[in-house]
Amino acid sequence: MNWRKWNNVLHRDIGYLAVGLTIIYSISGIAVNHVNEWNPNYNITKDTVAIASSADSSETNESLIAKLQNEFNIADTLKNSFRSAPLKIQLFFEKKTITADFEKRSAIVEVVSNKPILRESNFLHLNAPKKLWTYVADAFAVSLILLAITGMFMLKGKNGLSGRGKWFVIAGFIIPIAFLIIYF
Repeated sequence: MNWRKWNNVLHRDIGYLAVGLTIIYSISGIAVNHVNEWNPNYNITKDTVAIASSADSSETNESLIAKLQNEFNIADTLKNSFRSAPLKIQLFFEKKTITADFEKRSAIVEVVSNKPILRESNFLHLNAPKKLWTYVADAFAVSLILLAITGMFMLKGKNGLSGRGKWFVIAGFIIPIAFLIIYF
């Protein structure tokens, strides 16, 4: 078997192995690239609701907390609270925050929920698990290098590296270099 046949076999088999990781990293990469425009891990919903009960500025934090928990029927465990003014209090729960203003008789309820698939993809892409995943990610990076190199030699002639392929390879280097010159 000649070297080109081995090259194609290697490219094909590594390519099949890399499909799942490529899709996960690509989806996560798009999401993380736009982190300034949206949260790639969580959906955050905010609702303004009316507070029916009244309060007195002399009431304790515990009293205000109990009023809000009863009024909004909250069974979640309170993690913390912050009273920024005599009639304003924030309640912090596991995936919920309530910012109440008894003077205006309104509250902002913020609920956080996971974005399925994206959160897990970002977890892997950003190497949150560490440990063994670091080696999996390194192996994937090496496989991408091998795919790039073997891909250059799959075709011969006018469509191969000696023909039009060289222009695509050159463009592939010029694009990141140009961005580095402009933005770095």
